[in-house]
Amino acid sequence: MTTADSSTPASSDRFSPLHQAHVDAGASFTDFAGWQMPVRYSSDLAEHHAVRTAAGLFDLSHMAEILVEGTDAAAYLDYALAGKLSGVELWQAKYSLLLAENGGIIDDLVVYRLDEAKFLVVANAGNRFAAFEALLARAADFDVNVIDQSDDYALIAVQGPNALAILGATDGLTDVGTNLLFMKYYRITDAFFRGQPLLVARTGYTGEDGFELYLAAEHARELWDALTSAGADQGLVPAGLASRDTLRLEAGMPLYGHELTLNTFPAQAGLGRVVNLKKENDFVGRAASEAGPAEGASVLVGLIAAGKRAGRADYEIFRSPGAASADGVITSGALSPTLGYPIAMAYVTPDLARLGTEVYVDVRGTRLPATVTSLPFYKRVK
Repeated sequence: MTTADSSTPASSDRFSPLHQAHVDAGASFTDFAGWQMPVRYSSDLAEHHAVRTAAGLFDLSHMAEILVEGTDAAAYLDYALAGKLSGVELWQAKYSLLLAENGGIIDDLVVYRLDEAKFLVVANAGNRFAAFEALLARAADFDVNVIDQSDDYALIAVQGPNALAILGATDGLTDVGTNLLFMKYYRITDAFFRGQPLLVARTGYTGEDGFELYLAAEHARELWDALTSAGADQGLVPAGLASRDTLRLEAGMPLYGHELTLNTFPAQAGLGRVVNLKKENDFVGRAASEAGPAEGASVLVGLIAAGKRAGRADYEIFRSPGAASADGVITSGALSPTLGYPIAMAYVTPDLARLGTEVYVDVRGTRLPATVTSLPFYKRVK
């Protein structure tokens, strides 16, 4: 059995339930997957450094939340996704992939197990409808309900070394199901905020410790303000999409539409381990995954360079200064705020993927040297 809500693709102007809070804070906005979302409040660098040294407050309410529940929920997700979700413990999270039959990536997801037969699937905002439609189509032979609840949820993230202390000081955050001090990474628990239920997950997309809080959209502003107040003496600042992008790049985390696409095999992106070929059951994309990408297919690498001129997305990569044709392309790149030198993720031909290989990035007509390095570029000290 399958169920769906009556959602249809949104117009080009959708607003977060926290939109007025961002306006009040002086945010600049950008269109992201049809949503008007804050790109920055003060400066990209200030917000980036705050997350690395103290804490940042992010509005992620544009993300998609899809509820999967029913007797066959675990078996269904084993079929629908590349990972083995039936092996996930209660209140545990797992990163997984939604594959097409040809092995390409429809979306990368985080799945939370809330009960024996109840899971919350969190998809990227730009892939909400593609992910939901694929999940719904794969549910036909299972006793399971698949429900798009994206419009019901707000999602707020607190990321950075002071995130735990800020949550502990937040007025009205009570009845937390697990002591957050001892809560492991990639776990989730239930709680209440001023009498309203919410979920608190120790997950994030910045490379720092932090938490993501899911609650009913109508209570989002009240929680945002309470977190802001609790973080006032902890260095907490609101942070926009620009700093979120440089933070995840330093942490070597892929972004759909850049490192991941429908034409990308997980193995190319260094995500072959996410595809569980040891699962006893069949799953969508299994045959293609077993066959693997075509011989000579490009692979994802990290690049570092000297100086201050950074390669950006779509900049071409050459094996020598005078090479006639490109052997790769940058998918994400920036001058790293934390490290102080240019970094990038890029797809290159396999013969250029060895660590230490020197390549040349065409930066506005000048070919600058860069060195292949391992990912991530940055790891927090635990």
